[in-house]
Amino acid sequence: MMQKYGVNKRVVGTYNQELSVTCLNGIFLGLNNDSVLEFKGIPYAKQPVGKLRWKEPQAPDTSRNVFEAYYFGKSCIQSHGMRQRASFYKQGEDCLTLNIYKSLEDTSHMRPVMVYIHGGSYSSGGTSDPMFDCHNFIKAHPEMIMVTINYRLGIYGFIDFSSVKGSQGYENSCNLGLLDQVSALQWIKNNIVFFGGDPGNVTIFGESAGGGSVSLLCILPQARGLFQKAICESGSVALTYSKKECQSLTQHLIKESGATCMQDFLSLNEIRLEELSKSVSSYTCFPMRDGKILPKDLFTAYQSGASGNIRMLIGTNADEVRFWIKSIGGMEKFRLFMPIMYENNLKRVSKEDINCVNKFMASQDRDKIWKMAEFYNDVMFRAPAILQAEAVSKNGSKAFMYYWKYPSAYANCGAYHTVELAYVFNNLQETIYTGNNINKKLAVQVQNMWVNFAKTGDPSVKGLKWPEYNEKNRYTMVLDTTSSVQSDILSTQRKAIMPLLKYHFNGNYLNLSLAVPQVYKIVAVLAVCFIAVIAFLFLFIRARIKKCRQFDTAHKHKS
Repeated sequence: MMQKYGVNKRVVGTYNQELSVTCLNGIFLGLNNDSVLEFKGIPYAKQPVGKLRWKEPQAPDTSRNVFEAYYFGKSCIQSHGMRQRASFYKQGEDCLTLNIYKSLEDTSHMRPVMVYIHGGSYSSGGTSDPMFDCHNFIKAHPEMIMVTINYRLGIYGFIDFSSVKGSQGYENSCNLGLLDQVSALQWIKNNIVFFGGDPGNVTIFGESAGGGSVSLLCILPQARGLFQKAICESGSVALTYSKKECQSLTQHLIKESGATCMQDFLSLNEIRLEELSKSVSSYTCFPMRDGKILPKDLFTAYQSGASGNIRMLIGTNADEVRFWIKSIGGMEKFRLFMPIMYENNLKRVSKEDINCVNKFMASQDRDKIWKMAEFYNDVMFRAPAILQAEAVSKNGSKAFMYYWKYPSAYANCGAYHTVELAYVFNNLQETIYTGNNINKKLAVQVQNMWVNFAKTGDPSVKGLKWPEYNEKNRYTMVLDTTSSVQSDILSTQRKAIMPLLKYHFNGNYLNLSLAVPQVYKIVAVLAVCFIAVIAFLFLFIRARIKKCRQFDTAHKHKS
């Protein structure tokens, strides 16, 4: 159940020092929740409001004031969505806060630190979502410290203003959410030791857009040295936009807002921006391959060793894109939408590379709609993850690959996007993604794998050695009822998909064309149905007229 929003106030007078931690920007007073000390809503940067709207995050001022850390900070402004429960928490522009969970039962210092970056297509979500509450995780793993962070989303964190008049000084608006994450990691590096954490043993992890963020932070120069290990769940550098894709969103925002220059945007009040955010962010706002903060070719950056010596645990779920079944409103809409997306994307593929698509589809022994779904499972998620793991391994660090197969309980969804979250966070009571199909043994196993990787850089657990991934052996941990290590799974699909990564298929549907065969078929069917209805009505009316005439004739004869 969503926690009630409250405001963390300044504390004047006496306070419980055993529940407080002195940081560089204040003394923060946490709450003891069954021997887990929880600090919520700690600001890690100046809030990006007023003159700081759409500006790079700035470090908070130093302070010796005492503040409550009882309540989550605001979620960034976003659309409400039943599958993004943080969207129903209090929203605001002043959203740059983080939360820290530590055990009071473990008093050791220099504990390993795990920092979670939430997903939500870079347009929604937040740390107040009950799925990301770390209480149960810390109860099971008291030797760890967990941190969750909020960052700017949608038009606040990922909008390209470069084409807008007067936008000088806002050149990084397209990637502010990433810079917020860097700012949070800088705060953690400077302050986590006060909580008993080891700033030299930090693992960042995230799912979906969070996994994409983690993948990008690994090659971001500004994030160098702020963490040592990375866990990427169902998210890679593929979840990014070109400048052209970002500009489509910018033009949509200009049209919706009526703004003609940067000053117009800065003059918009929060209520109007909230309305615009809900209109524009529904199309998703991804980080931009701008050639400044992010390289224009992210795959080449990985292959060139930009991730340095960071160790990576990365993987995907067997049925990622079946998440859309629920998010777009059911199986029938999914059957309509998937071919339209597929046929639009194929327009961009060269004649030579169409052969790769055909090989991939021929390798699938299933209904056509599921062939298309598997195509996107691989081209948007699994193949980019494999490329990142290959690059990390080839450049001298260590990579570990997983493939999640244990399904949800929901019809047609299988092991879809987000299904592993309840397992990782030890929040098995949160069945929004799993349904009533929890495997408790798998939950314990997966948590131990993630924790062991965060502690030592090796995710192996007792009785199950997890070997490194490389191009030679391609060892992959298949997470299922019985987990096992397999070599080069789905190799035919992998070989067919890899040449297609250069097209950067990312699920962007803002500019989908309806001039595709699937739509033509629908129009043709509707036209046939329309003609059939008209023909039926014509015949029915003609029959009625004929009958009426016969009645009139018979009546005249009787008269």
